[in-house]
Amino acid sequence: MRQHAARFVRDVTARNRLPLDYSVASLRVVDFIVDGLRRSGRDHAAVGRVLFGLGVYAGEVLVRRAGAAWVEFDQGQRELFGQPVGVRMPDGRVWNPLGKVVKRFEAGERESLRTFYLQLHGRERAGPPGSPGLPRRSGCAEAGGATDEL
Repeated sequence: MRQHAARFVRDVTARNRLPLDYSVASLRVVDFIVDGLRRSGRDHAAVGRVLFGLGVYAGEVLVRRAGAAWVEFDQGQRELFGQPVGVRMPDGRVWNPLGKVVKRFEAGERESLRTFYLQLHGRERAGPPGSPGLPRRSGCAEAGGATDEL
């Protein structure tokens, strides 16, 4: 996936000079690009390859900046997410950045990739009741599970 992200960035930045540098701030650029695709009136099928590339890029930002690792989804996760891959965070939760980009395309601003990263990064897995850590969010999954949040 890292090589796919690098090819995507190379191709997109060669034509458009976009600041896709794998920084957290560059996720605003992803939001901006997806919003432009959305406003163009083209349907998902017409922009599917670009959305896939943006999703891989967003996942690679999680890998490089938040310590995530790319994982292949199992059959159940593929059916749930409609995507072949996602990322596993250091705390064991699995996220779907390719699907998050599609959600941004379908739903607009409320599905910001940058905002989600900022909410996600640095979270700890919650322990038993009364122990330190943040409460589990609905839709988050521990190791072996999945979520469609990102």
